Amino acid sequence: MISDESGSIRNIEDGLDSPFSAAMAEQERNILAMVRRALDRKQTVLAYQPVVQANNPGKVAFYEGLVRVLDETGRIIPAHEFIGTIENTELGRIIDCLALEMGLKALASEPGLRLSINMSARSIGYQRWMKTLEQGLDENPTVGERLILEITESSAMLMPELVTTFMDVLQARGIAFALDDFGAGYTAFRYLKEFFFDIIKIDGQFIRGIANNSDNQVMTKALVSIAEHFEMFTVAESIENKEDLAFLQSIGVNCLQGYYFGAPTINPPWQRAESQNIA
Repeated sequence: MISDESGSIRNIEDGLDSPFSAAMAEQERNILAMVRRALDRKQTVLAYQPVVQANNPGKVAFYEGLVRVLDETGRIIPAHEFIGTIENTELGRIIDCLALEMGLKALASEPGLRLSINMSARSIGYQRWMKTLEQGLDENPTVGERLILEITESSAMLMPELVTTFMDVLQARGIAFALDDFGAGYTAFRYLKEFFFDIIKIDGQFIRGIANNSDNQVMTKALVSIAEHFEMFTVAESIENKEDLAFLQSIGVNCLQGYYFGAPTINPPWQRAESQNIA
């Protein structure tokens, strides 16, 4: 009797699980197909978000270039709708290549621009990515010193030895590196002194509402202290109000990023200035 009941329960669970799994698999296939079509047509753009100096928030230290994928109508597809699905596929590597290509083009056309571009550690050694970087550096020697490559904490920890070697080679050519989403993952602190990241970007989960959250205040102070110990520049992400801004300034964060200073835009200030000059 017990066996029959448990068997019935398993059959019911299987019946519920199978349609759900099928729906999820179908959704994943649709996302992959949509992104593949967009990449085939090179329907991608960079959206630029300012990173400002903490002691002078009116002055931009650099911009982060965030890749955006467009659908057939030209609508921007939010990254959260597809990035998790494609991260471990070749489409993820292609997106990294296109982001780098667009970033290098922006740096070459705007001599005063300093720009960070996101990449996955999985793209290290990807031939097309390396070829794109080499070509950009060869065409404009000033690009390397104005390029920052952002690698997420979780991505860096997948292959720390490979990342450190990769960074050593490119830092010698003037390229800086940022560890993105610091504090969100499980970085072994013993790797920090080997990574030699130039910039630490503190994850937004610790920053949003920090002025009124004593736990996040303690955590962020600790992360800033760790960065200072290893002589790494600090950026606080996801700042949305003046109260959080004031607290972060008080604890010595170097730079700040978030909607309080500007949302990502595909029409950055230098492009708007060029359009006005042409008009």
